[in-house]
Amino acid sequence: MTVAKVPDFEIREPPAVDDAGLELKFCIAAIPAALLLGILFHLFPLGMFLQRNFFGMPVHELGHATTAWLCGHWAIPIMWKTLWGEERGFVTPLLLCGGLAYLIYLGLKKEEKILVVLGVAGILVQAIGTLYLKQKTAIGMIVFGGDGMGLVIATGLMASFFFGKQTQLYKGSLRWGFVIIGAAAFVDMYSTWLSALGDYGKIPFGEQEGGLLSDATRLVDEHGWEARAMVRRYVGLGAACLVALTGVYAYGVWQAWKALETGKPLDTWAGKK
Repeated sequence: MTVAKVPDFEIREPPAVDDAGLELKFCIAAIPAALLLGILFHLFPLGMFLQRNFFGMPVHELGHATTAWLCGHWAIPIMWKTLWGEERGFVTPLLLCGGLAYLIYLGLKKEEKILVVLGVAGILVQAIGTLYLKQKTAIGMIVFGGDGMGLVIATGLMASFFFGKQTQLYKGSLRWGFVIIGAAAFVDMYSTWLSALGDYGKIPFGEQEGGLLSDATRLVDEHGWEARAMVRRYVGLGAACLVALTGVYAYGVWQAWKALETGKPLDTWAGKK
């Protein structure tokens, strides 16, 4: 009796991107083009105004709020202002730690290494900000965190372009919005401190709209920061963000090139092959 041989079926993963060749071109051009567009907008008064109000300021206020959360304070970011508590609380640190722990759980469950790394890093930073920093130092960091953490967030938004090929970042084209917002916000915030590095008269001292003291004024007058050191900290942080972004950019382009050359789907969100 002859037994029919069952044909072998090759199970193939769905492609991570629709067109590997086009994806490589996007990965090469997206961030440089977004940064160049942000610089061009910044050269004109109307462009600078739009950039500051619709991109830079929301990310700036989110920077204040994120720093406050990491330092144990409640915070609510709104346009041109962030509401936050002057004293550390209990509920905010607990909620944040729980959220980060859940992020680690999801990463382990789905084998998403990047989620585990982000969760662990977040808990370590939270521990330093909430348990180690003195109250006055933490408040100073919250003030600094407007542009400081804002630069980090803007960098993260741009870097997200290379990740999440199986998520709405790619499928829903959210990454294009994130890279534009991140680049515009980064140029808006970083240009202020690059200008101040060569001319301390350009440091944004004084009052903002609504009679609130600027972050620079508060850092110098209330927290005793020396103006030159403050400018160098912002510039140094921005430079570190650009170095990190360059590394992610190189990795993302390499991943896209490798996917095109091998014909194998690569999901750089999970680091899976």
